[in-house]
Amino acid sequence: MSERIVLSRRAFAAGSLRLMGAMGAAALASSPFALVGCSGEGALGGSNDNSGSAQPATSSTFAFDTYCTFSVYGDDTAPARLARACARYDALFDLYNPESDIARVNASAGAPCTVDPATADLVSQALAWCEQAHGRFDITIGAVSTLWDFDEGVRPSDEAVAQALPHVNWRGVSVDASNPESPTITLTDLAAKLDLGGIAKGYIADRLCDLLEQETTATGAAISLGGNIAYMGRKPDGSPWTTGIRDPNDPGGSTVVGTAQTAGGSLVTSGLYERTFDQDGTTYWHILDPRTGMPVATDVVSVTVACPSSTEADALSTTLFVAGSAEGVRIVDALPDTAAYFILNDGSTVSTSRWQELTDFTTA
Repeated sequence: MSERIVLSRRAFAAGSLRLMGAMGAAALASSPFALVGCSGEGALGGSNDNSGSAQPATSSTFAFDTYCTFSVYGDDTAPARLARACARYDALFDLYNPESDIARVNASAGAPCTVDPATADLVSQALAWCEQAHGRFDITIGAVSTLWDFDEGVRPSDEAVAQALPHVNWRGVSVDASNPESPTITLTDLAAKLDLGGIAKGYIADRLCDLLEQETTATGAAISLGGNIAYMGRKPDGSPWTTGIRDPNDPGGSTVVGTAQTAGGSLVTSGLYERTFDQDGTTYWHILDPRTGMPVATDVVSVTVACPSSTEADALSTTLFVAGSAEGVRIVDALPDTAAYFILNDGSTVSTSRWQELTDFTTA
């Protein structure tokens, strides 16, 4: 029997969704098996009896301030290994954990900071995306994002934002991997702060798929890191992976606007609706424009990106949100094996030229 579970994106790490790069997004995954998932309030467990290989081993864990769920064919032990890997990455990348690599880099006062190779790799990939985004994606948004608090409804003053904005510049970040076992990261601007919420979960999802392929006997898997969904391999019956795109008008519910069917890869949704607060008649949402330090002005309510790399899908979905639908379509159509689906603030939708080809999308 099919079971459909809501998968919702939360903050990357205790508030990282405050930044432009963080993806306040949600998706709903469904499949012929009972895929575990969450609505943000709880997670569903599953059986680890995978002896016949027709049923997946399933489990969930809490990391990155969200529920992460795994459904794996072919290896009963794999979900536990994925959970341990999530805990490791959470400890490395959590902006608000003073012992994390990211917090230590931010506190290093311009000195080279030795980090885990995975942290150096993530930052290197993130810098490449910053360069391509032309100001729409910047991992030094932390100088501004840490001023906002979307949980408590704190809006920084215009003066505080203006003072922080000059320190948002990814070009002041350097990675030295000449010693691959002990790479370093340096912030040349002493007031700059890294915040990787807009790309980290995508990167982690890709690394979890690598772990399954290289270190387990898994033949197929569905991974949800709070709604950042990545698929590895295939299901035993060869049927496609099925992912529902949540209706932005029902952010806490299970209503979907349609369903995508893919052979693998990743789908990531970015939306305005998960973290907002109202103040003096104005609604503020968590996706910040690194060029202004304020919530992004856009015609987009929700955008979903489908592509082989979850890292790319994560970074690109926010870039598209900041770009808006018209420019976003042009950006995506210039990329290979990539598609996007925009829901606009007037309720209409726009999709890129390869969306239907890559997702076999069916509207609800």
